[in-house]
Amino acid sequence: MEGLQQQIAALVGRAQDEDGLVTVEYAAEGLRELELHPKAMRLSSGELAERIKALVHEASEDLRGQLEEVMGGAFGERDNPLRMIDDPEEALGRVKEAEATYDRTFQDVMGELDRIRRRLEL
Repeated sequence: MEGLQQQIAALVGRAQDEDGLVTVEYAAEGLRELELHPKAMRLSSGELAERIKALVHEASEDLRGQLEEVMGGAFGERDNPLRMIDDPEEALGRVKEAEATYDRTFQDVMGELDRIRRRLEL
């Protein structure tokens, strides 16, 4: 788990606009780096703001993709906790599976204890 935590902490999502005027890095702590090429100052403030917002979103999605890949490698694709966040129905299904398994095990144990109790009373 420590190795997984270190891997996750080292992940950085990146995005750059097609003109190379704005570059963004996004990590677990949020926006890590914002680089503006001097030519970016020629854009209107509204256009620059829109590019920055779009790139922050792209970089955060890049980070999420990397995180899904790391978590999938650690837990397997089926048991990847991030998949369960995206698919609550699957998560609920997995919880119900676990509950059914617990119930069967509990019933088996209680049945065995009842058999032992009956034998001891004889």
